[in-house]
Amino acid sequence: MHNEPEVAVLRYGHRPGRDDRMTTHVGLTARALGADRVILPDNAGHSMETVEDITGRFGGPFEVELTEALNGVIRNWEGRVVHLTMYGERVQDVEADIREAHAEEPLLVVVGGEKVPFEVYEGADWNVGVTNQPHSEVAGLAVFLDRLFDGRELDREWEDAENRVVPMATGKKVVPADEE
Repeated sequence: MHNEPEVAVLRYGHRPGRDDRMTTHVGLTARALGADRVILPDNAGHSMETVEDITGRFGGPFEVELTEALNGVIRNWEGRVVHLTMYGERVQDVEADIREAHAEEPLLVVVGGEKVPFEVYEGADWNVGVTNQPHSEVAGLAVFLDRLFDGRELDREWEDAENRVVPMATGKKVVPADEE
């Protein structure tokens, strides 16, 4: 995945207090499922800190940044833009085209929070729906990234991790990353 063009996730909108966990989970999901970075609204500093902390403890590379120019990120993106929305084309109908485009150029995945203005729909190369039903934007992002990477993200090796989770049928085991 690291020899492919960049995949960045833009969290469009954040209501402090109401969206804190959801915005954090957008960042964590982007990291865990293969994106290279997440761009958060400038009022989501707490979410940024949490995602950076997890990246430090469980590995990267993964970048987190804040911006006050959400529309500018979309407008100035040098690559293709996917907007995840329940009103979009079915993911299963457009995933091959998106994968093909991503083989050649960077991809920005826009994940809405509050009501997304029509300008975002117009600025996207694809408006993509996962089920075309109301559900969590985190679930939509997870399904989309898994489809984009064909499941390769599930075997990713993490660099510079302090800790490593040991897969187990039952129980929880976290060990220092350098321990076998």
